[in-house]
Amino acid sequence: MAVMLLLGFVSGLPLLLVSTTLSLWLKDAGISLAAIGLFSIVKAPYSFKWLFSPVIDQYRLPLFGRLGRRRGWAVFLQLLLIAALLLMSFTNPKLSPGLFACWVFLTALFSASQDIVLDAYRIERFKEKEQAAGVAVFVLGYRFGAIFSGAGALFMASFLSWSHVYQIMAAGVIVGLVTILAAKEPAGNAPSKPRTMRATVVNAVVKPFADFMKRGHWPWILLFVFLYRMSDAYVAPMAYPFFDDMGFSKIQIASIIKIYGVIATVAGTLLGGVLVNRAGLVKSLVICGFLQGLSNLVYVGQAYAGNNVPVLMINIFIENISGGMGTAAFVAYLSSLCNKKYTATQYALLSSLMGAARDLFAATSGLVAAAVSWQGFFFITTLTAVPGMLILWYLIRVEAIKDS
Repeated sequence: MAVMLLLGFVSGLPLLLVSTTLSLWLKDAGISLAAIGLFSIVKAPYSFKWLFSPVIDQYRLPLFGRLGRRRGWAVFLQLLLIAALLLMSFTNPKLSPGLFACWVFLTALFSASQDIVLDAYRIERFKEKEQAAGVAVFVLGYRFGAIFSGAGALFMASFLSWSHVYQIMAAGVIVGLVTILAAKEPAGNAPSKPRTMRATVVNAVVKPFADFMKRGHWPWILLFVFLYRMSDAYVAPMAYPFFDDMGFSKIQIASIIKIYGVIATVAGTLLGGVLVNRAGLVKSLVICGFLQGLSNLVYVGQAYAGNNVPVLMINIFIENISGGMGTAAFVAYLSSLCNKKYTATQYALLSSLMGAARDLFAATSGLVAAAVSWQGFFFITTLTAVPGMLILWYLIRVEAIKDS
């Protein structure tokens, strides 16, 4: 559990550095809302990591592979992640937007690849009955990583340059290096060694997808995975620019929105884990789906209230506790779909679809926000929860989702 907590930390650290924290850096640099929204496209590796997950899933790296299949890849990717974050820190997004976007892309690529390894490592280290507890602790660590790269970065940015902030964030990845070097390799996951190219493709690519497609209603399951957290995904790129427009300072955003908000998210995550264990997966997905959709309406209240700290605290509590609950229930569901023979590839496919909602579809959020009022924008984000809930209802009705 201690290993899961620390690996969750290093897994949660990079995402905000190429999303919400980055949005505020870009806004400070004078980048437009539309361009900030379009920057979500640069995070495409999160959406397409299923394309390269078979390689990570099946093979050991030279030299690094001596640590084991999972640990070797983790160390290799964390070293690359540190390098990419440092390159971001040395580049001015206003003067060299193309080069800066390149470093953001590489950071996202190495982060997404790290997620493939760490998700597989987490699933393989726990028995089926222990998965919910493992998820809860991993997500708890993930949220601590989010505090560091969210609130921590914003606090630092109030008295340091963004360049120095990102250099400190790069140093934070060392937590993952130390942890994975001290951890044990999961037992019984030795990679297969096919003799021909055809056997290699079949073993690494065809079999994981063919195994998943044995499930009944699998296209609807994939569509559900894409849509379930759409309401949260569409808000994310515009959250910090919205708070900045409301007149909140970096210190206020860091202390209230990130620290207070992440504490609420952690509480929601733990509550979500309890809910899954007590009420079962089906009821948990329904309850959390409704809560995370409706919670976007709190932003409408904030838009009317303006620079009002008490209203902000109430709104952030509601939005983050519902988001934490939704994360716990959804990650438990994704984990339950994976065959341990193809853990990394199948989980990467599922989490990539979730990421596609966040990184590709949400790229239009800046265009929408610029075209309508903030109140109108957040009403629209609430409506994006409806399709996912309708598909969830269908999957429950045909028993494609049920409690084990």
